[in-house]
Amino acid sequence: MRDAVTNLIKNYDISGRYLDRDAMDSLKDYFTSGTARVAVATMISGNAATIVKDAGLQLFEDVPELIRPGGNAYTTRRYSACLRDMDYYLRYASYALVAGSMDVLDERVLQGLRETYNSLGVPIGPTVVGIQIMKDMLKKMATDNGVADTSFIDEPFEYMTRQLSEVSV
Repeated sequence: MRDAVTNLIKNYDISGRYLDRDAMDSLKDYFTSGTARVAVATMISGNAATIVKDAGLQLFEDVPELIRPGGNAYTTRRYSACLRDMDYYLRYASYALVAGSMDVLDERVLQGLRETYNSLGVPIGPTVVGIQIMKDMLKKMATDNGVADTSFIDEPFEYMTRQLSEVSV
């Protein structure tokens, strides 16, 4: 797993360039948002169970066919698996937020997830809806806790959404 700083340096090193103004601006942006990134990661770790539970309730309210007979979250085991997966997305999103890099999502979540979901016939649409619900909940929580600019929260959630949406199920 690499962070924003490591990625930036690696890219400049590969091309044999010194860090330029764009690189310095990127570093400045990353470090300026550092306190907010840590604050949001702290919010996630302290409230993960509630975020996942509430997001799951909202998901099943928005897409009730998931918990009806024949739905992918119909049995207790499947319902629990859905919430477990939502917890994974939230946890890894917190890592990506702190790192300022999406590498951890590719390495730890998305690569194996595609094959697993395809083989199990898990619908991608509701998964994406659940990820978006958690993002919206987290942004509201961050705003309520004094984080002025919550735009950085979008990045890992939108990244997972884009990557999953590209998968044909």
